[in-house]
Amino acid sequence: MPADLSNEKRALRAELRERRRIMPSTERDAATVALTENLERLATDLGARSVAAYLSRPEEPDIRPFVHWAHDRGIRVLLPVSREDGLLDWAPYDGGEEALDPYGMPAPTSELLSPMAISEVELILAPAACVDSRGMRMGWGRGYFDKTLGSMEKRPPVYAVLFDSELVDEVPSEVHDQRVDGVVRPSGILTF
Repeated sequence: MPADLSNEKRALRAELRERRRIMPSTERDAATVALTENLERLATDLGARSVAAYLSRPEEPDIRPFVHWAHDRGIRVLLPVSREDGLLDWAPYDGGEEALDPYGMPAPTSELLSPMAISEVELILAPAACVDSRGMRMGWGRGYFDKTLGSMEKRPPVYAVLFDSELVDEVPSEVHDQRVDGVVRPSGILTF
């Protein structure tokens, strides 16, 4: 990766982390309610019976209420577990205990499935630092979701979950970066 691009991504990620860090709790709580409604609508409109999601970290848009909602309605939810080789294993959400994976990411403690398990889902919800108006997603720099999405032969709709201010004009991108089909924000759902 060229040094300029690496520095540009690093600076943008730092700015976005700081915005998330200083977000008032009332704004964060309102965003969670609106995101949950929009995620429920997206899953319902797509008729999704299985979803790949993730367990939000405290600074991320909180999708845990959606994960609970989907599980309570019999929608199969797969959650990622980071591996040392840069791939993601998947585990079904069972409403049970959580742990931290080796990289400090929240992960379920249920049965571990292979990276191929994601090929069975009908909707993928991906974390993101930001997404641009072309659907180019920028993650947090580890490349797990880019590798996963790039390796899928047939992939279902992929939506990044963002706060409203994280839909930007342009994201610095490289060949391996993967686009998403849309974004879910507190203000609504946008499909590219």
